[in-house]
Amino acid sequence: PDEQLDLDDGRWEDIHVVTGALKLFLRELPEPLIPFSHFDKFIAAIKIQDPSLRGRCIRDLVLSLPPAHHDTMKVLFRHLCRVVEHKEENRMSVQSVAIVFGPTLLRPASEEGNMAMHMVFQNQVVEHILNHYGYIFPD
Repeated sequence: PDEQLDLDDGRWEDIHVVTGALKLFLRELPEPLIPFSHFDKFIAAIKIQDPSLRGRCIRDLVLSLPPAHHDTMKVLFRHLCRVVEHKEENRMSVQSVAIVFGPTLLRPASEEGNMAMHMVFQNQVVEHILNHYGYIFPD
């Protein structure tokens, strides 16, 4: 509903609370930020051996997302890139951010299949988008 949050409330000072709330929000969406219809396409793209072809495929897949998904991804990944820029202080490398957000942003419609293998590729997709943000989301 229309719940008003007081961000000056002390409980929001803990970055883990804020991050947890963001992850929970993203996980509770009826469909992930990368829609179910795109899951297999992103997994196939990240498996492409040729780096430039892989990069183009992932960029094109991101561009093919519905506008709300694409625009939200752009803002979220811009923020996550800023988090990674401060990895010396926050210990959040590209790999750490990918491990935290991969399964939340990108998941199959059904939980069958090899979840451990999926997770590796989910993380790799998020890692790729973080590492190539400027190419995927040119301003």
